[in-house]
Amino acid sequence: MYRDALRHSYEARLMSDQTSDTAPANRPRNVLQSLEVDTRLLGMIGAFILVALVFNVLTDGRFLTPRNIFNLTIQTASVAIMATGMVFVIVTRHIDLSVGAILAACSALMAMTQVRWLPGLGLEIGHWAIPWIAIAAGVVLGAFIGAFNGWLIGYQGIPAFIVTLGGFLVWRNVGWYQTNGQTIGPLDQTFLTFGGINGTLGGPLSWGLGIIAILASILLIFRTRRTKVSHGFPVKPLWAELCLAGLCAAAIAGFVGVLTSYQVPSRVVARDPEKYGCAVAEGCTPVYGLPISVLLLLAIAIVMTVIARRTRFGRYIFATGGNPDAAELSGINTRMLTVKIFALMGVLCAISAVVASARLANHSNDLGTLDELRVIAAAVIGGTALSGGIGTIYGAILGALIMQSLQSGMAMVGVDAPLQNIVVGAVLVFAVFIDIQYRKRTGAK
Repeated sequence: MYRDALRHSYEARLMSDQTSDTAPANRPRNVLQSLEVDTRLLGMIGAFILVALVFNVLTDGRFLTPRNIFNLTIQTASVAIMATGMVFVIVTRHIDLSVGAILAACSALMAMTQVRWLPGLGLEIGHWAIPWIAIAAGVVLGAFIGAFNGWLIGYQGIPAFIVTLGGFLVWRNVGWYQTNGQTIGPLDQTFLTFGGINGTLGGPLSWGLGIIAILASILLIFRTRRTKVSHGFPVKPLWAELCLAGLCAAAIAGFVGVLTSYQVPSRVVARDPEKYGCAVAEGCTPVYGLPISVLLLLAIAIVMTVIARRTRFGRYIFATGGNPDAAELSGINTRMLTVKIFALMGVLCAISAVVASARLANHSNDLGTLDELRVIAAAVIGGTALSGGIGTIYGAILGALIMQSLQSGMAMVGVDAPLQNIVVGAVLVFAVFIDIQYRKRTGAK
């Protein structure tokens, strides 16, 4: 009974903390305060715009072309998906160095399932069930590996660094033994649609989905305002809500507009005009539109954000990261919470394996190499505190986009791979330095 009272009071304090950031109504507020915009988010957006503009100048305008932006989004998707799970891991004061190896093991299982094992059991290549069985097998494997890591960390008390460092060595070689070191392909055509270039919505569907997203975002903004008013919470001025809605609509429309302006090359259309809705290749100018891999990333981002902000599981994650001892005293089962977080991380690694292997159209044994460092860097650059308790899903995705922009831009300029890694490492250290200075200045822990 005492524990229940502690837990309820702790949850109430958490909810009050989340709603106590608004300034008093009688205090003068500037534009940013009225919009209630996260200054760190603005900083990351500014950094991304600066990187894009610099590389656009250095590449004579090639960086900000629809083709390069399209490629940038599908290259970011795999790392960004895992980065959303790494936020939860780091928020609870853990680390996962095995995500790239788990991705490789899941990719190997899915590739062998659809190319070798299921056809060997009598299913014809191209059967509709093959890709879905393969994806299910990969997700189950990822969840099992993640839950096993969480059990070792939560119930056996082994530090996450050691467990996942061991997994870094173990699971990649488990994938190697599944394939005997061979590259497995070509993968199923339905499976390949999750890779991006082989799976897009085209122009009309992309704009239809974009319009739905614009209407949904505007509805959500004003529905949230109405809910706050009904409960007596302070709200933004109406002009601020309208500005925010306009910015969201412009961002969505701009993103869809750029991707739908990337036309399919004529030589690609000539191979199979019917695939793009054309009777003949001559005069046919279809566009790629939104990649399915990016839509998958956006769906995962929405789900993970809802988990973080609207569920008890999410509140427990941030409560445990903020103060593990107090969270345990309030009745939170921190050991089982650790198992669930790492199992979720494993599932996201399996989904990333689908995207990464589908983009390459095969499984190779170097798939996911150094992804663990990219994923951790994306989360940290996105504002997730290594000390725990603080992190956002959108920040991690933006961090992944900034990292991929740096690497793609340097590759286009002709920077050698070793120097690219030096720059990425320096940016990671600089991002942590900025985060520490920001917390000192604002008084955050």
